[in-house]
Amino acid sequence: MTTKTIKGVDDDTWFRFKSLALKNRMDMGKLLGEMIKEYESKSSEFWKDVLYGEKLLNEKEAEELIKETVKLRKEHGFRK
Repeated sequence: MTTKTIKGVDDDTWFRFKSLALKNRMDMGKLLGEMIKEYESKSSEFWKDVLYGEKLLNEKEAEELIKETVKLRKEHGFRK
């Protein structure tokens, strides 16, 4: 077993991490691995929902919104 260091972890967070590992009856390395897997899967699910989920605007509404945005940017001197 090797020892690793994590910078920037305050005492309260470290205590809560150790307690969580004890409560789940696993070592801290395994718990950290599980936490990373869960974080990655949730992040992946979020982006799948954003990119491939139900659209908030139909094509016509999106085109109208783009036209209005371009018009407002020109009126106020912003770049396109």
